[in-house]
Amino acid sequence: MNLLLLQPEDLGADPNHVTLNDARAAHIRTVLRAATGDSLKIGLLNGLTGNATITAMSDNGLSLEIELHTPPLAKLPLTLLLALPRPKMARRIIRAATELGVAEIILLNSYRVEKSYWQSPLVSDETLHSAMLEGLEQAGDTVLPSLRRATRFKPFVEDELPSLLSDKLGLLAHPYAEQGPPQAVKQNCLLAIGPEGGFIPYECEKLIAAGMQSFSLGPRILKTETAVSTLIGRLFL
Repeated sequence: MNLLLLQPEDLGADPNHVTLNDARAAHIRTVLRAATGDSLKIGLLNGLTGNATITAMSDNGLSLEIELHTPPLAKLPLTLLLALPRPKMARRIIRAATELGVAEIILLNSYRVEKSYWQSPLVSDETLHSAMLEGLEQAGDTVLPSLRRATRFKPFVEDELPSLLSDKLGLLAHPYAEQGPPQAVKQNCLLAIGPEGGFIPYECEKLIAAGMQSFSLGPRILKTETAVSTLIGRLFL
């Protein structure tokens, strides 16, 4: 935990003082091994960051004097269009995308996405929200990326994607594309990453027809988990 993330409901009548008695308090006491008088970096979910001083500690919780004064980290100008990963990998991928500063995540259905994935508790709203919170705490950010699901490929690509691309550069990561990746992208971008094995040819054709351009990192076939971090780093960081 590089940033103690406060929820709006943590703030009471006195906005300069907070009392915690949950897992965050236990983490501060047992993992960070903080003591009364120590200072912590804090942030309010979807709000400012700042500092907190521990004013009291016990086995039941701790009290903080807080000061919020600094805007959160800037997001990347990136919408990640991601074919729903295997449920066991989804949490790690969403957390990593949050750490890297992705502004928007759209989980997309695809021919190679098993129907059962969508019903897995490992990709529930609650589970992925928790993963995003962990990503914020790791990165020192406070602003959640927006997350939504497009469970029908063709209607999304035909009816929604062209308008999403009206002010964005559309990039389709595909291992068999001939063109290499752009570098140091500064403009708003929508990056599509397929499932394990990639998008099928029909899906690639529909994505390109909607306004996307395909590119490849080379002949090596990457797992989705590796591809997400590699591509974001290559394009933006």
